Amino acid sequence: MSDNDKIAVAMADSSTSSRSVTQTVNGSHQFVIQGYSLAKGMGIGKHIASDNFTVGGFQWAVYFYPDGKNPEDNSTYVSLFIALTSEGSDVRALFELTLVDQSGKEKHKVHSHFDRSLESGPYTLKYRGSMWGYKRFYRRQLLETSDYLKDDCLKINCTVGVVVSATDCPRLHSIKVPDSDIGSNFGMLLENMEGCDVIFKVGDEKFHAHKLVLAARSPVFRSQFYQQERDHDDIIITDMEPKVFEAMLHFIYRDELTDELVASSSSSEQNVSDSVVAKLLAAADRYDLTRLRRICESRLCKGISVISVGRILALADNHHAMELKAVCLRFASENLAAVMRSDGFQYLKSNHPALQSEILKTVAGCEDGYNSGGSGGGDGGCKSRSVCAQLSDGGDTSGRRVRSRS
Repeated sequence: MSDNDKIAVAMADSSTSSRSVTQTVNGSHQFVIQGYSLAKGMGIGKHIASDNFTVGGFQWAVYFYPDGKNPEDNSTYVSLFIALTSEGSDVRALFELTLVDQSGKEKHKVHSHFDRSLESGPYTLKYRGSMWGYKRFYRRQLLETSDYLKDDCLKINCTVGVVVSATDCPRLHSIKVPDSDIGSNFGMLLENMEGCDVIFKVGDEKFHAHKLVLAARSPVFRSQFYQQERDHDDIIITDMEPKVFEAMLHFIYRDELTDELVASSSSSEQNVSDSVVAKLLAAADRYDLTRLRRICESRLCKGISVISVGRILALADNHHAMELKAVCLRFASENLAAVMRSDGFQYLKSNHPALQSEILKTVAGCEDGYNSGGSGGGDGGCKSRSVCAQLSDGGDTSGRRVRSRS
């Protein structure tokens, strides 16, 4: 199918949708009237105005009428309004006016459009100067003896919610941003050996690389290349297999491991220390590659079992894999009877006796970092001595079952 045909099919099969969203843009303002008694007598229909405040792109103000707005009421009531003070037409909004109770009893006088159903919908202000409020907001005689007036001061809170509508629709045209290919680019740099300035001799193989790339990824390489004097650019690695070093280089350049490189991680539980992943963990620790170390920890964690946990625990301890070590200690403590009968436990007893003590601390709940629930009261000491005796003589524990791993 040609490109034009593909475009035609795409246009023919296209469908669209949209959604209208109506909501309010809210804002509040507090208006403090100090010297209320002096404001009285200014005349019916005359008001005290707050400063203008902006909500929803429009200017608003609070108008307080000490002698009332309606001549017919003969100053019996105070009036309170919210006014639109900027240019605008048919501005739809919700309003709330609150006369604050200053006694601390929270018995405020509230007139609100919010949180209730309005039969005719939001209030519409037709033009600049339009107002919403109450000519008979409060009887003046009652106001002057109420908790709303304190130290000749009134406090009025005002909230405005301007109604806005928008149509939400998907873009008719979009451009897909491709996934990052920086790893691929650096990987090609490694494969093509373009600009390489260092050679590693590992066993019978040579690996060409770039000092800057290695230094950017590993503080150990950075120190080796730029903080130590070197007479040549050939580096001999004697304690690492070529396939492990190749896997590490692949990760340094591409920030990932291929399935082929870690296929041997499925080796038998007895020989977990000989797997590529285990050796990569050692390499990650040696060159301080934190992310590679965590990837190896994650893969080794999936293989933890009664048979393998002893050797994986030793591996984690040797190479500062603290997350993996914590999981191993917790697993060993939860399945102690079965673990103690394994060859891996005997390996720990012969080669890493200190880790047996850490298992004991985990079982007894004495170490915060690896607390498995702990034991309180008088039984704790007995439990600790019992487990300690079994650890020392290689005995068994009765009554403990192997827990399934989640």
